[in-house]
Amino acid sequence: MKKLLSLISAFTLSFTLSHAVAATPQAYDESADAKTAITKALAEAKTSDKKVLVIFGANWCKDCLELDKSMKGQSAPLLASKFVTVKVNVGQFDKNMDLSAAYGTPTKKGIPAAVLLRPDNSVLYASKGGELSNARKMSEQGVYDFFDEITALYH
Repeated sequence: MKKLLSLISAFTLSFTLSHAVAATPQAYDESADAKTAITKALAEAKTSDKKVLVIFGANWCKDCLELDKSMKGQSAPLLASKFVTVKVNVGQFDKNMDLSAAYGTPTKKGIPAAVLLRPDNSVLYASKGGELSNARKMSEQGVYDFFDEITALYH
């Protein structure tokens, strides 16, 4: 009887954990329509006098997840005041690559990658040298400094 209860308990715990993981929101929405999201962001940027920040990444990418975490921390007020942000899922480099190509292929040297757009959809900046691809090593301050610098250069 104890073995049966242990087995049932282990199964219940496993089932609960697998559903909790599935319910956790992902940093990069794998079902999102990235083109529609960018179109909406461009329209919002026009009315709010902001730029559009497009972040290309994937949920399997540890640097992408670290960047996402940092963007919600110290950098959050800066990003919210200057940009309309859109996160674009690239899957296994098999999704939304047409968007990456349209913006100068910032994903060529790795992800996460950033593109800064004017509200008319023209590119102000694209991270073509893998500038964010080591986000795990950048620290939250390093991520803030990166966004602060492009804000200063392209405002």
